[in-house]
Amino acid sequence: MPVWLREHRWHQTLTAVHLSLPLRGARATAANIFCSERYLKVSIPPFLFEAILYAPIDDKSSTAKIKNGNIFFTLYKKDPAMWDSLTLENADKEILQNIRENAVLKAQERAKEETEAKKVTKQEHKKYALEATMKLEEAERKRIEDLKEKERQKVTKELELWKKQQKDAENYKSIQKEVELNQEIWQLKERKNEKMNKTRVPNEGASKTRLKPTTGCHGSSSMFSQNLKEEQIPSPRSAATIKVNFTPRVFPTALRESRVAEEEEWLHKQAEARRTITADLSELEDLKEEEKNPDWLKDKGNKMFAMGNYLAAVNAYNLAVRLNNKLPLLYLNRAACHLKLRNLHKAIADSSKALELLTPPVPDNENARVKAYVRRGTAFCQLELYTEGLQDYEAALKIDPKNKNIEKDAEKIRSLIQGTMQGS
Repeated sequence: MPVWLREHRWHQTLTAVHLSLPLRGARATAANIFCSERYLKVSIPPFLFEAILYAPIDDKSSTAKIKNGNIFFTLYKKDPAMWDSLTLENADKEILQNIRENAVLKAQERAKEETEAKKVTKQEHKKYALEATMKLEEAERKRIEDLKEKERQKVTKELELWKKQQKDAENYKSIQKEVELNQEIWQLKERKNEKMNKTRVPNEGASKTRLKPTTGCHGSSSMFSQNLKEEQIPSPRSAATIKVNFTPRVFPTALRESRVAEEEEWLHKQAEARRTITADLSELEDLKEEEKNPDWLKDKGNKMFAMGNYLAAVNAYNLAVRLNNKLPLLYLNRAACHLKLRNLHKAIADSSKALELLTPPVPDNENARVKAYVRRGTAFCQLELYTEGLQDYEAALKIDPKNKNIEKDAEKIRSLIQGTMQGS
């Protein structure tokens, strides 16, 4: 038989009732308290307190605090008025029983509605997370297609340039052959003229006199003077191609706009990371030589991810991280696999590690930092930590403010946060 708690103290104002109930050494939790509009019950075996309230209260805004061996209730009245007593006195037993049953039924219906609402919200969150992941994959696919198209255009331009160079080289060779042929013809003419001079001129003195032109007669210039004039004509200039080389730059920005110190630090950091091997290779003696290369393992993981074999991709990235734990892309790609496998906490850890390694922030690592923030924000949203997820999406927008997909996802998260605040 339960022990009824009869001792209690209460006082009221026009809008609220304050009730104090001693627990007599018993320990109470929120599960021991049941409250509705007209019915209040505290069940702490073997103790029991039950009250049919004098008038309806607002059970959603009413509160109960457990402190110093007492339960302090603050019950807000639905209609401001002074009560004659705390409980409804001299009421029929059937009326009291109906009030109890109605209170229990309403509580069950409310619990069922809340459960259904939670299910609907959870399904919407899953749907949104799936849509966000699909959008990221579509954006990544489009980026890869754009890279392929740029590479194809680059190869086409290089091929056209090579063809042009070949054509210029052929033209140059043909011009050279023509010049050589002209030189041979001129040499043959010169030899023929020499032979003719030898046959016509008996001695050297006469040849000298004949070489001097006479100014008084028309057509007095001899064949020898014509040969001398031909010797004075210069040969045709040879054609050539001059190559102009520009100083190469690793980053796409102009030098006047670049942060040289940070860029040099990033390049030095990446070079040091690629020379670093953190794993004990004595444990990996059975592996092939290429399997000990982190870059080869990263490419293998990427292929496995593209085929949908996410567990195999994670294993490849794990081994690559053992070999070299300073490459940020290994953590970034492994975070994408964990998102697919619903390992959300691991996805957050890998994205955070990638962001830690992607320092200092330079144009060369902008895309990687955007992916890291988006993947970590997606994992936070799937864990229903929308505030943290929104912070990561806003950080990604600061880096890439023209990305409309990220901006739309951030707006959806803001609306979810507002809906959650209004529902609470």
